[in-house]
Amino acid sequence: MVNTEDLWEVRVRTGSNIFRFLSFFDGAKIVVLSHAFQKKTQKTPLHAVKLAEERRRDYFARKKK
Repeated sequence: MVNTEDLWEVRVRTGSNIFRFLSFFDGAKIVVLSHAFQKKTQKTPLHAVKLAEERRRDYFARKKK
């Protein structure tokens, strides 16, 4: 995703519903899903991006310990 801390968005459609999963990579083989929500508008909510970025920072901080 543009203007984020290396976040990626995965879209899943089931019937008429669309779900979005915000994720990031940990190396070449691990994908961490950090936040999910049902998307009802074209634009990704800013609070969802901020939450996913916060969880990414927390994940890597915990991994260093």
